[in-house]
Amino acid sequence: MLIDILIHAEISIYPIGTSTTSASFYIAKAIEVLKDIKEVRYQINSMGTILESENIEQIYYAAKSMMEVVHNLGVGRVEVILKIDSRRDKMKSMEEKLNSINKYFKE
Repeated sequence: MLIDILIHAEISIYPIGTSTTSASFYIAKAIEVLKDIKEVRYQINSMGTILESENIEQIYYAAKSMMEVVHNLGVGRVEVILKIDSRRDKMKSMEEKLNSINKYFKE
């Protein structure tokens, strides 16, 4: 029996040891690589990026690719925080998860 699985991950990339306190350039370049990873959807927020895939290997590949982009920009040290939510009982997209929360807010 094939089990449907939808994996969500939140990733945050922190370049360490750059000449500026701003990380936006490095983060933007890391996010650009996600456009080429077909099995991963993503959504940017102010504190990180949400990744969505049916394949955990694609999540790991996305994280590694993002990290490598920042290293290739000359950053010697990159901190990556990856939080994973693997769910097998329901297939809920990023948008559906947000809708589940938003329905409890009063207008």
